[in-house]
Amino acid sequence: MEIRKVQCTNSGTFFVSLPKSWAERVGLEKGAVLAVLESTDGRLCLDPQHEAERKPLAVVIKPTPYLDREIVGRYLLGYDEIRIQSKNSIAAEERALVKQTSSRLVGLEIVDEDYARIVLQCLLEPAASSPETILRREYNIAASMHRDSVRAFLEGDMNLAKNVIARDAEVNRFYFLLVRILRAVIRSPNSGERLNIRPIDCLDYRLCASLVETIGDRAVEIAHKALALKDTRLSREFSTLMGKFHSAVFEAHDKALKAFLGHNVVWAEEVRDERKTMDNLFQDMELAAKEWPSGIVPFVLAAASSMYRIFGYSVDIADLVMPVEL
Repeated sequence: MEIRKVQCTNSGTFFVSLPKSWAERVGLEKGAVLAVLESTDGRLCLDPQHEAERKPLAVVIKPTPYLDREIVGRYLLGYDEIRIQSKNSIAAEERALVKQTSSRLVGLEIVDEDYARIVLQCLLEPAASSPETILRREYNIAASMHRDSVRAFLEGDMNLAKNVIARDAEVNRFYFLLVRILRAVIRSPNSGERLNIRPIDCLDYRLCASLVETIGDRAVEIAHKALALKDTRLSREFSTLMGKFHSAVFEAHDKALKAFLGHNVVWAEEVRDERKTMDNLFQDMELAAKEWPSGIVPFVLAAASSMYRIFGYSVDIADLVMPVEL
């Protein structure tokens, strides 16, 4: 860090000299134009490349036992081109893994390949969708999974349970896409302005998206329990109790997400205040489950526990709500 003294002309204009080493490194010359950006905390950012077109980021990786993690990691870091290059021919198993991994990532497509090379390119425009839009899409899928998993559990609908499990991949796709965009915003505040998000908000968005993704995971757990029960029919009394618990939990995470996106602290507090009600409903389900045969009880309690944990994630989302800055 260099300390520079602020100077002032006779006309009242403030100015600061730029570090020579930095100016030479970024190629500044006399008469060059810099963009000056002010952040929310009052800091100024100087951008000498504000008019330059962003250069695509490319990386070459070798096939390893961790090839899928390498691809996902580079995607999240914002690389536009990922080239898998081998000295010898790429094995069929590795090719299948590359195709499987790229299908999990929005916009990443195989654009070229031969016996020793596979080229992946992200065809998605960085400013195609705002983080809020992507978060809403991720949440809508996770919320529908929660609703349908409970329905499959109560009605013994095996096809619906399998459909819930299959939808989990879509939630993950939107989560990875959101992480990629948030990292781009942190690297380039200019892109944040176009997407209507500040770098300071990126951490909260990532935490919220992670919690939404976990709601989907818990819905998958409930769906698996529905498959395990197969044709077992639950009593009307227990079904009513579980349906009531599900409705309360669903309303909690729906209100929590709306509070997060709308900076509504009143709704956030209402979600937090539901803790005692949820505890009572969960205890009622535990007591009711004890009346079932011992072979069924673990599945029933596991499903109820997954819903209770979803409420916990709702409270965590509510905790992220910040009031609108004036």
